[in-house]
Amino acid sequence: MTAMSPEPGPEPAPSGLTQAELDRLTDKLIEAFKTVFDPEIPVDIYELGLIYKVDVSDDRDVAVDMTLTAPGCPVAGEMPGWVEDAVRTIPEVRNIKVDLVFDPPWDPSRMSDEAKLQLNMF
Repeated sequence: MTAMSPEPGPEPAPSGLTQAELDRLTDKLIEAFKTVFDPEIPVDIYELGLIYKVDVSDDRDVAVDMTLTAPGCPVAGEMPGWVEDAVRTIPEVRNIKVDLVFDPPWDPSRMSDEAKLQLNMF
């Protein structure tokens, strides 16, 4: 009786993004976020700490969880669209989805030092 070699299994699918590609895309996403400003505070949403989570799939789909400085923000209905529009300017991004979240609530401790400096909060 001869031993049969096992059937070759499917090869793992290659990842859609290398670490270098993900790093470049991350830099572009941050640049895009920095073009969106809270109309009541002269600081961009990235430096304000309004971007809570960004997921990038191997297919270059981007999902963003963001918040607002206050739940009753007058642009609550518009700001996610502004973020989507900014991210759509990145050619590598296939799809973008932005969700507003309010947990945890935003507070000034989430702001970068740059934002605090801009607002004279030191």
